Amino acid sequence: MKFDVITIGSASRDVLINASDFRVVTDGQFKTGQAMCLPLGSKLEVKKIVFATGGGSTNAAVTFARQGYKTACVGVIGNDLNGTAVLSELNKEGIDTGFFQKHDDDITAYSVILVQDGGERTILSYKGEGQHFAAAKVPFDQLESGWVYLDSLGGHFDLFESAVAWAVSKGVKLATNPGTKDLELGLEKLKPLLKNFSVVMMNQEEAADLLGVDYQKEGEIFKAMDALIDGIFVMTKGPEGVAVSDGKMVYRAAVPDSPVVERTGAGDAFNSGFVSEYARSGDIAKAIQFATANASSVVTLYGAKAGILEKDDWGPWPLVEVKTEQL
Repeated sequence: MKFDVITIGSASRDVLINASDFRVVTDGQFKTGQAMCLPLGSKLEVKKIVFATGGGSTNAAVTFARQGYKTACVGVIGNDLNGTAVLSELNKEGIDTGFFQKHDDDITAYSVILVQDGGERTILSYKGEGQHFAAAKVPFDQLESGWVYLDSLGGHFDLFESAVAWAVSKGVKLATNPGTKDLELGLEKLKPLLKNFSVVMMNQEEAADLLGVDYQKEGEIFKAMDALIDGIFVMTKGPEGVAVSDGKMVYRAAVPDSPVVERTGAGDAFNSGFVSEYARSGDIAKAIQFATANASSVVTLYGAKAGILEKDDWGPWPLVEVKTEQL
């Protein structure tokens, strides 16, 4: 069976919890400079609880499916009710889950997401069966697709390498938003693989760390990434928006002023939204606009999938302005 897009990567069961007594405090000992605090020894009343599914691969698959692409998702789950919930939600979206791996040593990956009233959150993530993703069990000889989208592969270099080799041999276009453990493999290992990608997506901190470049020197980051990959580099910049390089021009857009209920899945919605529109139109500016609209919609609802846009729906807010400049 031939697909338009195959996503490969993480899958999880999520529970999102909001309580009025969650407090945000400033504290320099934490990486972000802030911490979410709970009163020790107390019982807190939960205002809202939502059960959903997550994982970048499944979130991206829903974007592609809702945009009209024939989509398959490849991941690993446990032989448990949470894994069944992941497959059930994907199947309801018309996504093929026949290539999922089931592993019996652990449970399906699970995340507890503590949501503060302002929409920011802290995620407690248990990787579970996601640690047991086996490249040898992915039936690449049975797969046919126009694109493959690699999300977090949990640092499984053999899987990354096998997916790229298969895609290159079959003329399949590649896109990736590598996870933390994938990036920890280091530039020397990833360099020969990344050059084959049509779209590579990272945030600015990830790109700077991978390249060994000063975080503040955006020009050097783009120069290094443009030399590293043959395709497009998409760099998200947090509250500063996004900057995209095609090796000749840089395309920029700011973060839109839209309501935020809960931010889980915003990055996945942006990245998969970018690839879905770029694959359709080849227009970088339009891809940024749809990606931003998709992410803006996702953050208005609890969970990573509920707000993902349907085909021909670009949301109720004005599209972001995309500015260009010569590299």
